[in-house]
Amino acid sequence: MISIKLDRKIKTAVLSVISNSILITIKLIVGIYSGSVSIISEAMHSTIDLIASIIAAFSVKLSSKPADKEHPYGHGKIENISGLIEGLLILVAVFMIILEAVDKLSGHHELNVTAAAVGVMMISALINLIVSSILYKVAREEDSIALEADALHLKTDVLTSAGVGIGLILIKITGFSVIDPIAAILVALLILKEAWNLCLNAFNPLLDSSLPEKEEKIIEQILKKYTNNNLQFDHLKTRKSGPYRFVDFHVITDPDISVKKADEMTKHIIKEIENSIPNVHVHINIEPKKRIIGLSYSHLFCSFFIKVYNKGENFCHCTIHLRRYLLPNFKGA
Repeated sequence: MISIKLDRKIKTAVLSVISNSILITIKLIVGIYSGSVSIISEAMHSTIDLIASIIAAFSVKLSSKPADKEHPYGHGKIENISGLIEGLLILVAVFMIILEAVDKLSGHHELNVTAAAVGVMMISALINLIVSSILYKVAREEDSIALEADALHLKTDVLTSAGVGIGLILIKITGFSVIDPIAAILVALLILKEAWNLCLNAFNPLLDSSLPEKEEKIIEQILKKYTNNNLQFDHLKTRKSGPYRFVDFHVITDPDISVKKADEMTKHIIKEIENSIPNVHVHINIEPKKRIIGLSYSHLFCSFFIKVYNKGENFCHCTIHLRRYLLPNFKGA
């Protein structure tokens, strides 16, 4: 039976919303005061993260709604759509960061490097490290692509915030303000890589791609375990929708086995699959094995033909060829 701890997922998504809201405020204040495009770009990125966190919070709630008449397979793909939207939002942030950084590279700009500017980036990295670890833990345990996307956002922020903080320190030491926009571009490239991976992970299930090879092998091993003369399996199909997995296959039974007995046998198979793979729904189509037409070669008949060869004017030579055939008796279906 599919069971998702909805409250836990929503509380985790709300935690991300709160942390991003606080960080945006701090980064904007310090960024505007110091004139650092890197800090302002980080504030912009955190704004995108805030929007993504809000989307994630709504998506985990909607995706956990039970199946209904219009959505017989549930609403799990809402999380995949959410993850894809979050990936696209990251691409928007990358574009904005690069534009701002290129503008700063093309002209001189004053940069006020302060202990507050460096401190806010390091504190931001620490907060995001803690929150992203919590998000990723819950995402992995609940198999939530929406929370995973949020965790990846914050994990990227950890690297970029620390990078910007180190860049500001280098500017203070060297006096080269060009380090600031260069650091911003490097931040954008890191974010771009995360966005690409996220979009792929979110998009594939929307095309009903198969479950990971590891999970399919587990299913195949279970089916192989129950395969015998009375029970065989065919047409295995798998797919994923948000945190939910769907497994479909045909069970081919001996025609002499009753429907009740076949149903009891398949219940054990379903139970073992559910115990081996989380959040899985198994659909089985039971088919009686078709009897193969049998052939009994108990009857024989013969045929022959004659070849006549002309051996001269008064003689001829005859060859008789005798063939024996098996006449089948048809039994079956």
